[in-house]
Amino acid sequence: MVQTASENIREDIRDRVTHLVQQQRSFFNTGKTKDIEFRLMQLNKLKQAIRDCQDEVMAAVNADLNKPGVEAYMTEIGVVKEIDFAIQHLRSWAKPKSVALPLEQMPAQAKIYPEPLGVALIISPWNYPFQLMIAPLVGAIAAGNCALLKPSELSPATSGVIANLIQKTFDPAYIAVVEGGIEVSQAVLEEKFDHIFFTGGTAIGKIVMQAAAKHLTPVTLELGGKSPCIVDADIHIEHAAKRIVWGKFINAGQTCVAPDYLLVDRRIKPALLEAIKATLQEFYGDNPATSPDYARIINAKQFDRLTALLNDGKVAIGGETIATEKYIAPTVLDSVSWDDRVMQDEIFGPILPVLEYETLEEAIAQINARPKPLALYVFSKNPQIQRQVLQQTSSGGVCINDTIMQIAPSTLPFGGVGDSGMGSYHGKAGFDTFSHFKSVLSKPFWLDLPWRYAPYKDKLAFLKRIVGS
Repeated sequence: MVQTASENIREDIRDRVTHLVQQQRSFFNTGKTKDIEFRLMQLNKLKQAIRDCQDEVMAAVNADLNKPGVEAYMTEIGVVKEIDFAIQHLRSWAKPKSVALPLEQMPAQAKIYPEPLGVALIISPWNYPFQLMIAPLVGAIAAGNCALLKPSELSPATSGVIANLIQKTFDPAYIAVVEGGIEVSQAVLEEKFDHIFFTGGTAIGKIVMQAAAKHLTPVTLELGGKSPCIVDADIHIEHAAKRIVWGKFINAGQTCVAPDYLLVDRRIKPALLEAIKATLQEFYGDNPATSPDYARIINAKQFDRLTALLNDGKVAIGGETIATEKYIAPTVLDSVSWDDRVMQDEIFGPILPVLEYETLEEAIAQINARPKPLALYVFSKNPQIQRQVLQQTSSGGVCINDTIMQIAPSTLPFGGVGDSGMGSYHGKAGFDTFSHFKSVLSKPFWLDLPWRYAPYKDKLAFLKRIVGS
């Protein structure tokens, strides 16, 4: 049978991916990546490579998303701090840890040895296309793995910069990039990896997990969801408005931990809406379409999906669109119901629905009636209200009296729960994600007590005393 051109292309892609994975497995089997000095050297090389090409990275994310320079530096180049943190702590993370043993195990020693998993696949999304590739890569390198990287084809400029940076910095037998669309994604998911790290939407996350299951490959899924923002009456309204507006509309709302909707104490809703309106004018001027500080929607498909949501509720602020620029103004929707389309799935765009509540218990019940979100925000000066929200809700992470900032510290693990994902990374959590913790029990020969050996006659009472039951 004669193969078609598309079949030949798919076969070539599969062959190339298979060859890269085999190369990396052979390199890993040399044991070179287990050496701590080697890992530190690679982290330093990555850090320097990012510094050398930061202008190209910023230009690329601007080309893909019209991302302003300050946002690009904060949210993309800022990943260097993850590298610094790993370099600073790697020796401690990688050191075997001694643990206590019960009496019946004596004499003995027990240690837990972190060891690399092998060859990892990292699939990154388009919304923060550089940071969300490099941050998990830091954990993979620190833990001593090889890695195959698949950036999103929806942010082609940044994908190209990543490919060029990795190619110039690392041997492809150690770390490599494969670019392309669905054919490439399918090809990499056919391969057996030792870990798959995926950041993206829930629907694709299910496909990744299904593919991983065929090889019993462990996965980390960083997904999303409708992250609620509870706003109590006892707040500093101006500060709250600025923090909400910044967190919601940075990157034109295309942020997995952006506040998806507001749940506002009905007593302060009018004042909060006025403060949000004033803040938007302060941030982006009278016409955000002309602001150099406001990003754009990634593509026409997402633009069309989002503009359809503008028909829900009542537009209180914004609502303007320019299809040719993929521009949607920072928009606030009032008079929204829980049954509206805008409340069914993660918005992932610059549209902020506002709902109100009479009691905090009512707000918490509405949140708990829905899938667990990646982030939850609560604005309140009242410590009792803060504690109640923390104790009675479940989410990947929580930020009190601010937004987005909870994902920044390398000392805090970042990840989802339930529908918003599984596993975590950042700092030591990233090292742990790409490590296996091997338990090792070591016994000497100088003493060998006979209590556990046959014959067992008259030993049961002694055993019960030792075990304590």
